[in-house]
Amino acid sequence: MKSNGKSSGSALTLAALGVVYGDIGTSPLYAFKEAFNGAHGLPLDQAGVLAVLSLMFWSLMLIVSLKYVSLMLRFDNRGEGGILALLALAAGRVRERPRLAWAVATCGVFGASLFYGDALLTPAISVLSAVEGISIATPALDKWIVPVTVGILIALFSIQFRGTGVVGKLFGPCMVLWFTVLAVLGGISIAQTPAVLAAIDPRHALGFAWQHPSLAFFALGAVFLAITGAEALYADMGHFGAKPIRFAWFGMVFPALMINYMGQGALVLRDAAAIKNPFYLLAPPELLFPLVVLATAATVIASQATISGAFSMTQQATRLGYLPRIPVRHTSESERGQIYIPHVNWAMLVLVVLIVLAFKGSSAIASAYGVAVSGTMVLTTVLIGVVAYMSRGRARPYVLAAIAAIGAVELVFFAANAMKFTDGGWFPLACGAVIFTLLTTWKRAEGVVTAREGKIRVPVQAFPRMLEQGMPRVEGTAIYLSPDSGSVPPVLLHNLKHNKVLHERVVFLTIVDAEVPRIGDAERTELRVIERGRLYQALLTYGFMEEPDVQHGLKLLERHGLRFEPMETTFFLGRSTIARASRPGLFTWRRELFRWMQRNSPATAEYFNLVPERVVELGTRVTI
Repeated sequence: MKSNGKSSGSALTLAALGVVYGDIGTSPLYAFKEAFNGAHGLPLDQAGVLAVLSLMFWSLMLIVSLKYVSLMLRFDNRGEGGILALLALAAGRVRERPRLAWAVATCGVFGASLFYGDALLTPAISVLSAVEGISIATPALDKWIVPVTVGILIALFSIQFRGTGVVGKLFGPCMVLWFTVLAVLGGISIAQTPAVLAAIDPRHALGFAWQHPSLAFFALGAVFLAITGAEALYADMGHFGAKPIRFAWFGMVFPALMINYMGQGALVLRDAAAIKNPFYLLAPPELLFPLVVLATAATVIASQATISGAFSMTQQATRLGYLPRIPVRHTSESERGQIYIPHVNWAMLVLVVLIVLAFKGSSAIASAYGVAVSGTMVLTTVLIGVVAYMSRGRARPYVLAAIAAIGAVELVFFAANAMKFTDGGWFPLACGAVIFTLLTTWKRAEGVVTAREGKIRVPVQAFPRMLEQGMPRVEGTAIYLSPDSGSVPPVLLHNLKHNKVLHERVVFLTIVDAEVPRIGDAERTELRVIERGRLYQALLTYGFMEEPDVQHGLKLLERHGLRFEPMETTFFLGRSTIARASRPGLFTWRRELFRWMQRNSPATAEYFNLVPERVVELGTRVTI
């Protein structure tokens, strides 16, 4: 058993290298050189190079090693991470404080919205920066950089429906090779200029900031690129666990990254002209094309992890009620985390290609990239601070002090990135604002609809008395989906109003959205007998990282003695819409936005994977 445990731990660590560290692992392609580019680039002298390297080293130590690897991985939601999982955890702690709960929800939802901006920029900047290596090898190929990048991205998004199971097996070994190459190239350069190792001393960063505060502040926007991707450590915790992620970071990723950054710094100290592309110029000319191929593979892996993260984020937002029900395809029978959402996939492809065509270079995208990630990090720190504050324990004051210090540093990073607003930083903020509006509009409107339906609610206990009036019965079973387990489904009342008939056996089925990631089958079902043989109340509970499977849930109800014949069972679904405004008002546009989202959202039957021939849908209109 011990050897099996070691084998399992090694396999998880290898997998974590392929999925978790793809984004931050490809940062050496562009992060270091960006500190010396542009109107606010640092002077390319020894003081500037050592200051940048020192800032990178201590930023990785504070934000990644301390915040994410040491601290964040301790605050999981039943083993799951990510900003929406953290939002659900924080919301549970402040449920009894309405104002604080509203602030927590706003932070969490806007942080999730910014993540989508990051998910669009990561494939663009990663693949583009890798392909730019062909112009270093052969300048004549410079005009092919954008077309080749677009071709790779189209191919990447086009194979998403197949899942990452087969290709994913190659991710780990490929990233091991990548980090090994990073360390070897950097190590050879450091051996030629060992004085660069002095950058580990934080006094180089502090001294430069004291003498040139404005230059150091602007440099932070580029330095921050070295830690983009750190949020994946927390988001993917549920797939690999905390220990493999920690071991991979300290055992390989962090040393390889810093050795390569130091190697790039040593190279430009020897030859200032190498700042054009210090990463690729670390390699001998004869190995340049193989390095471009390896870098492209690594950036594809980084992009794949981000795309999968967007799918997972969308699934969680749907389950938490911030988006309409969107069908999710599971691409693996054994791994629940491998999912595919066509609507999200093709929308992302179009936007990513447009980003590449608009910006044309990785340096241009870098200005926009840091804003989304730094904003998400700040909001994550706010949420983790709320969770820590509401917790109990002797270590709470120390944890809160550490979180406050980290938050202050991240605010400085965000301010430095925000200075690039006009250079492209507006893009992720605009994406975040649009997505935030969509998420909150849907959540608010659904709450209004539910509240209005609640005003005409009939308690379940009162329903049997209504049946004593001699309602005609027909053969078969009717399952009415009910949003509220304590009242009669509105769709049943509408059916009785129009058809004036009831089935022999009636089941009120409520899908319960839990604020935890997953629920075991043993805890998934609950059955209440209202009138034996004729009337039942059934509940199916799903975590926010699960997809409701009604057919499987009905089979689980057999343990309670309730069996269903598929061809004798009819599902009744309700669909409530908000009526058009009688007169224009300040927020009429949000009402119309909700109506548009509802019109374009998939049908409930499709989401629950019900047989269309056995579904009856009745609509109602809510007037506000």
